[in-house]
Amino acid sequence: MNLLIIGNKDRYEKYKPKNIFIKNINVRYIPRDYKNKDILEFAPLIDAIFIDPMSHLDREVIDCMPKLKLVQSEGVGYNQIDIQTCKDRHIYVCNCRGANDNAVAEQAILLMLGCLRNVIVGHEAVLAGHQIEMKERLMYEGVVELGDCKVGLIGLGVIGQATAKRLKTFGCEIVYNDVIRNNKLERKLGITYNDLNTLVKTCDIISLHCPVIDKTTHMVDENFLKNMKNTAYLINTARGELVDNQALYDAIVNNEILGAGLDTIAPEPVLKDNILLNLPDEYQNRIILSPHIGGITNTFFKKSQIVMYNNLQKVEKNKKPEFIVNGL
Repeated sequence: MNLLIIGNKDRYEKYKPKNIFIKNINVRYIPRDYKNKDILEFAPLIDAIFIDPMSHLDREVIDCMPKLKLVQSEGVGYNQIDIQTCKDRHIYVCNCRGANDNAVAEQAILLMLGCLRNVIVGHEAVLAGHQIEMKERLMYEGVVELGDCKVGLIGLGVIGQATAKRLKTFGCEIVYNDVIRNNKLERKLGITYNDLNTLVKTCDIISLHCPVIDKTTHMVDENFLKNMKNTAYLINTARGELVDNQALYDAIVNNEILGAGLDTIAPEPVLKDNILLNLPDEYQNRIILSPHIGGITNTFFKKSQIVMYNNLQKVEKNKKPEFIVNGL
């Protein structure tokens, strides 16, 4: 079994499970930001690929791999992989669904609280010696508790569910929207289904938990943001491609929403010229940013590696792997 790993070698080696099966695999590493020419020479030998979800895998490479049986995302995302070509070739594309649900849910709650508590502004005020002035200001302006918010979750997969469970402990009113309504989950989680238009117009916090597909790319556009309450926050721990950056910039500087908490911005890597990093000075603290770390906890990497190598072993034995995302 010849395995190609596209990603950081040190990370993979650190979290690799202790499994006798692994010792019989020939592994070749290439960096996440590889060029196609770096892989074509040895492509015909490859049986399976583990890939960083931020890396690309296109038809040019896939078509040079006659032995390829499995493309396994290291994370949940897979939108950089040509899943249609893989499907046409009967190559399984899988992700690590559920491995990072708790980790990302924690990050979503962190960003919600950070926005509500003005954590960036407060931190800077204390460092500047203006603690008491900041306290007086917030006592006058008012600090909203998370439990007093109506929170809308767009997407109720495993991460959306994990977020709902945590929000419930704060006492929030929780609504959701998904492509399929799930009455059983509604009862279990104590949440309510809303059509998307109602959710956007009525929620104090909107949190994105859906995948990037054609239908969801830039779903948070000018119309979406204009329909939000001007006191509402947008939280994105899913994928940056869900949000139209220019529309979000405009919504903040035009005071159409109060702010945003973003763990992910497109495109990655996020560079200094990204429009969301260049808000006017008076609006810069209206966005809280984190470097796409919601799902990269130690626990996640341990879980994901187990999923990946278990799927590899299944494919070697001509069995169907878990968490297939390309319809095979």
